[in-house]
Amino acid sequence: MPLPATMRAMRITRHGGPEVLERADVAVPAPGPGEVLVKVTAAALNNTDLWTRQGAYGRPDDPHAPSGWRGPVAFPRIQGADVAGHVAAHAPDVDPALLGRRVVIDPALYDSDGPHAHPVGLMGSERDGGYAEYVTAPAHHAHDATHSPLTDDQLASLPTAYGTALGMIERGALRDGDTTLVTGASGGVGLALVQLARARGAHVIALTSAAKTEAVHAAGAHTVLDRAHDLTDQLRTAAPRGIDVALDVVAGDLLNDQLPHLREGGRWVVAGALGGYRAELDIRRLYLHNIRLIGSSMHTPTHFARLMDLARDAAVRPVVAATFPLEQAADAQRALARRHHTGKIILRP
Repeated sequence: MPLPATMRAMRITRHGGPEVLERADVAVPAPGPGEVLVKVTAAALNNTDLWTRQGAYGRPDDPHAPSGWRGPVAFPRIQGADVAGHVAAHAPDVDPALLGRRVVIDPALYDSDGPHAHPVGLMGSERDGGYAEYVTAPAHHAHDATHSPLTDDQLASLPTAYGTALGMIERGALRDGDTTLVTGASGGVGLALVQLARARGAHVIALTSAAKTEAVHAAGAHTVLDRAHDLTDQLRTAAPRGIDVALDVVAGDLLNDQLPHLREGGRWVVAGALGGYRAELDIRRLYLHNIRLIGSSMHTPTHFARLMDLARDAAVRPVVAATFPLEQAADAQRALARRHHTGKIILRP
């Protein structure tokens, strides 16, 4: 069947609130050298979508400057980092066996071709993403998930949330038998951390609101703490010997207040700043106790390949909170920002 000439897309032409998301009929992109064209069946939302739209990432020389994930956004930009779909076309230099395969796209743009490359860009920020009927991607970023028992909605939930979570776990060297604290445990990354840490054999202590305790327990947390109550007392009770690895997407004051709960040689891994991007630290707690403070941005190609192995075996099962049609992307982002849900919000083109 021939491809259409145009497609529906939701894009931003400037930074701002959800109202800057606009429907547009645009040309179906042609895959460049080494690329495939993917027909999108599901696109998951992430906080990166909100912050890119808002321009909230700042820049190294000016933390208040409007910016996308890694710099100024080239408008207009089609948002959406997380995509599942089917390969609809490919460049002449790409293996034709990919045509028709069900795939998940690794949304990261890397600084090299190595297996441990660092992500320096993101689909939906530094290149067009999946808030559309079609999207292009490097062929080696399209991971075959044809035989995975997961639904397309679940597959689309994996790349950013579970990729970020697995990157945190790997960089924090979480081991079987470790005790870990997961903050923001009811969000996309938080639930992924709970599931992946539990699967690795860790004792999981999760922090969330009281209303979401049951869902976080169901995801695999051994103990769930109420963020509305004094965390220090709760942690002393839940982990009297301390924490081996903190997996943190909240940061802010939480980092300084709870750092003393790490055991000797503990690791505090930060991949978000929901509680604020500034923190004051007592540096003595770091060097006197051989603590490592680790920044973690998404995943490496090796991490993502491991994640796709888990997806093919359904060793992880993302929770889908709600679905919206493509044209309701602004409403979907408003729902994400309210944080009343547990799990992932999905757009279906």
